[in-house]
Amino acid sequence: MTREPPFRADHVGSFLRPQRLREARDRFARQEIDAAALRAVEDDCIREVVKKQEEVGLRGITDGEFRRTYFHVDFLEQLEGVTVTYGEFAAKFRKDDGTEVGFRPPVMHVEGRIRHTKPIQGRDFDFLKSVVTRTPKVTIPAPSMLHFRGGRQAISEAIYPDLEAFFEDLTAAYREEIKDLAARGCRYLQMDDTNLAYLCDPAIRESTRERGDDPDDLTRLYCRLVNDAIRDRPQDMTIAVHLCRGNFKSAWVAQGGYEPVAEILFNEMRIDGFFLEYDDERSGDFAPLRFMPKDKTVVLGLMSSKRPEVEDADAVKRRIEEAARYVPLEQCALSHQCGFSSTAHGNELGEEDQWRKLARCVEIARDVWGY
Repeated sequence: MTREPPFRADHVGSFLRPQRLREARDRFARQEIDAAALRAVEDDCIREVVKKQEEVGLRGITDGEFRRTYFHVDFLEQLEGVTVTYGEFAAKFRKDDGTEVGFRPPVMHVEGRIRHTKPIQGRDFDFLKSVVTRTPKVTIPAPSMLHFRGGRQAISEAIYPDLEAFFEDLTAAYREEIKDLAARGCRYLQMDDTNLAYLCDPAIRESTRERGDDPDDLTRLYCRLVNDAIRDRPQDMTIAVHLCRGNFKSAWVAQGGYEPVAEILFNEMRIDGFFLEYDDERSGDFAPLRFMPKDKTVVLGLMSSKRPEVEDADAVKRRIEEAARYVPLEQCALSHQCGFSSTAHGNELGEEDQWRKLARCVEIARDVWGY
């Protein structure tokens, strides 16, 4: 398990956007440069972030999500049938000091039949593959990201009077995308899912019931959607899912341990690894890891991408030992709880901070597993 992903020292995927990339995107939005000019800047910045990942010792290498504004919207809006609106929904993101961060995230609606009409990540993967010397990793949103926030109301009843037809079209579109990525050589794919972690939060579970959905039924449904989406993957393609409780400007949305979803999630989702948030008390204890099957890797998100301070190595090692009481150490790996920039806005730390923190992650992995 030391050479195949998920790797002993791994990461969720997104990195802080360099200033010149931010400026190029702003200029593109103002129509001062064209798409080709923007992509040239993105290419240069991706070359640099790839080099830094490899220099720090990472083996799974991403493009930092440098071509995206949001970790999920930029992908899902490229499916036929999806529309995006802005400003209609206010999310409550909170910081550890109790302050709130105002944010109105984009809301996706399904107004037509869901179809995969073109490769979405293909061109970006081709470029990433051409500039890495290690394993290129692609991150995409999980299928549930097109369902949970809006629910039934965000999916046209005229187009989909039966939601099962929507789920079938959605997972078929994912299978087409994964088939294309596989043909290009992608062998490490991560799906990002906030919803399964949100369903750990007692308040969100209650609000889910109030809108007419059963939280346990949704957990089973979202496992089924992933399973259907990946059912045709090559045997040598690693699939991991990252669970997130919210990550915007170092703020979060949900809290609560994994106990409400763990037994269903860990056993019914037929993937290779789980990236789990475990960077503070909001994530609960390690007891839910007792449900982890022996053929899956758990990447312990014990380090924080929200704060600039570099974690104490001994403290992290003690936490790994605690987790190993519930799941064998050989099934474990280490990462930060989330990316450093799930949206282009980024968390509240500097670029050098993220590299120091990743270097510490690799250092700990070498001490614990030999990496």
